[in-house]
Amino acid sequence: MGFLCFFFSMQPVYGAQHPPLDPRIQHTFLKDTPKTNSLNVKSKKASSFHEFARSTNDAWDIEDEDDEGLLGATHTSAAPRPPLSTLSECEADAHPAGRQSPPRPEPCRDRLQPDGGPANGRVVKSSSEAQLNTTAEELRKHSWSGIPREVRPITWRLLSGYLPANMERRELVLRRKREEYFGFIEQYYDSRTDEHHRDTYRQIHTDIPRTNPLIPLFQQPLVQEVFERILFIWAIRHPASGYVQGINDLVTPFFVVFLSEFVEEDVENFEMSALPLETQRNIEADSFWCMSKLLDGIQDNYTFAQPGIQIKVKALEELVSRIDEDIHSHFQKYEVEYLQFAFRWMNNLLMRELPLRCTIRLWDTYQSEGFSHFHLYVCAAFLIEWRKEILSMSDFQNLLMLLQNLPTIHWGNEEVGLLLAEAYRLKYMFADAPNHYRR
Repeated sequence: MGFLCFFFSMQPVYGAQHPPLDPRIQHTFLKDTPKTNSLNVKSKKASSFHEFARSTNDAWDIEDEDDEGLLGATHTSAAPRPPLSTLSECEADAHPAGRQSPPRPEPCRDRLQPDGGPANGRVVKSSSEAQLNTTAEELRKHSWSGIPREVRPITWRLLSGYLPANMERRELVLRRKREEYFGFIEQYYDSRTDEHHRDTYRQIHTDIPRTNPLIPLFQQPLVQEVFERILFIWAIRHPASGYVQGINDLVTPFFVVFLSEFVEEDVENFEMSALPLETQRNIEADSFWCMSKLLDGIQDNYTFAQPGIQIKVKALEELVSRIDEDIHSHFQKYEVEYLQFAFRWMNNLLMRELPLRCTIRLWDTYQSEGFSHFHLYVCAAFLIEWRKEILSMSDFQNLLMLLQNLPTIHWGNEEVGLLLAEAYRLKYMFADAPNHYRR
């Protein structure tokens, strides 16, 4: 129960499956129980997942029938609302059907560079061996409003469909998948200089230094070599799309989250070589598999002509034309095309628009809600956030410069929480009524 206690110490959950609660009402969902400090957990044998033991629709090819159908459930299927018995009467009255008001999200407490931390992070033992005695539905529900740093690595592995739900099989499967990844390295990585793969590798090698150029961690040669291996192996195993610029950004949140499992503070300035080689290899393999799981769901964004992105940008244009006609008309007046700014929003999942700490918080919700569909509403909410600034611009050049350089450098969890709440509102209004945003 330690994991649930940790989660329930946070703000009330709000999400598309679990509507926002009124911020004026303070409420505790579970009985008070002692909090556990996951940082002090040492190689404990976690208790088994009772209701979780049915399994995930993974592709482990290793007698996975016992695990079928749990974490592999699609993100888009609607989960039932929490029973009314968990809410006080006044809360139930405050949320009539069809009306939700977002709470005031809690302040940012999950920055990658905590104030007062040392110049470099201290290496610690894995803090992710927390006891997760909960169901997939509960895990997704609590992830919506943000995951505590201490349990984020194991939660992301579970919700990505990479970590098996069955506790007894976890060690075996992780070892097998990590060995499989490094088997790919031995088999394919030397071919990067072959004529057939040379252009792919050259593009990856060119893009890696551009990945988060202001964060020292990603400028370390050791880390850049890790990213080159991950991206090259993924590209040659997915010939339908191959490597496309932008995929390099999608590795970074997984890499930082899995690195944070072993680093106490200041991940962005951590020296990767301080970790044992085995730990480095595990972080690399886990980042590869989780990124692969993510890309499996949005691969049409990266196939020839990137049709997935074209469709999403068009959907964003239609949605904005219905929810804020002033902005839409303003773009038309100054001949701003949505593709000129929103292509990057879809291609990089807003990673070039937000600080890395905010991307990680955003992905907590995406792990719960799903990456592909909900991202449309996040982009619409993100655009509307800058309504005042957009309407104040009176020429094409300044409009485009604003849209490509939005001032989010000081954003934290509070701003992301408000953005997600607005995205939820838009999804609630339009997702099940697509004709509402079609003329």
